[in-house]
Amino acid sequence: MQLMLGLLIPFAGTTLGAAMVFLMRGEMNRKLEKMLLGFASGVMIAASVWSLLIPAIDMADEQGGIAWLPATAGFLGGMAFLLALDSLIPHLHLESEKPEGVEAHLKKTTMLVLAVTLHNIPEGMSVGVTFAGALYGHAGITMAGAFALAVGIAIQNFPEGAIISMPLRGEGVSGLRSFVYGALSGIVEPVGAAVTILLASRIVTALPYFLAFAAGAMIYVVVEELIPEAQAGEHSNVGTIGVALGFVVMMILDVALG
Repeated sequence: MQLMLGLLIPFAGTTLGAAMVFLMRGEMNRKLEKMLLGFASGVMIAASVWSLLIPAIDMADEQGGIAWLPATAGFLGGMAFLLALDSLIPHLHLESEKPEGVEAHLKKTTMLVLAVTLHNIPEGMSVGVTFAGALYGHAGITMAGAFALAVGIAIQNFPEGAIISMPLRGEGVSGLRSFVYGALSGIVEPVGAAVTILLASRIVTALPYFLAFAAGAMIYVVVEELIPEAQAGEHSNVGTIGVALGFVVMMILDVALG
């Protein structure tokens, strides 16, 4: 029950954010959107370091191997995995008119949702592998630390849910459908987390690679999508301020609760 609750926390954040479509009228303020994108980036960067890469290195060291090798291999593998998904899955980013991925005749709303779903995959993996570390590992990953990561991801998922549902409403989609699309974009997280736990439980010795893999996948999303979107358009420092706030919040959560 405790594990299931932990896996659903990030999805709850996305759902609550998507519900903002019922409370806020019109389009989201552009500076606020940049701040939230920056905040999400900061959370993901801090989570990648404190919750994933450092435990991966510590666990590899405890296993008697080369401490940096699993972190390096896993990190690069996660980057390559997201690069492949980014190149194959048709999707459309906010503020962009040109779809990415293989050519497909999909609706704009569908491709917007796919874009958010794409970068929710590594977030689900990171939560799943951290809970797996708490259950099976020996690198100092506690259940409290796993919950801290889940809460951190949920916090940054809240603006993501709003960022997907509100533009859809602006495109003429009904409020209810915009909410459903926004919420469904996060369903991949608990699914991905559960699959990751099952895989990690079968190969406990490979857990350092799983941790670093999730970190690489998250950093890919930050560098390729979130930060460019936070800095797009008229120059502003709000995105950078958001990164700093998100990083500090996630760092505090991990150190205080982990």
